[in-house]
Amino acid sequence: MRDPHQPTMPIEPLLVRVEEAARILSLSRSTIYEMLESGELPSVRRGTARRIPITALHEWIARQLQQRA
Repeated sequence: MRDPHQPTMPIEPLLVRVEEAARILSLSRSTIYEMLESGELPSVRRGTARRIPITALHEWIARQLQQRA
């Protein structure tokens, strides 16, 4: 049982919506959709919902940094 006096740790999301990914990467929603359609960013679908793994955003940033080096 959790101690009510202990602060709870925030849970990091594993998946984010397109709008959140756009905000995180400082890109437009349409750019994110283009990246999804081209396969540059992977996504998970459940019905009509489309989510992007947060790890994919980190990996995309790392690839961008490697290309610049």
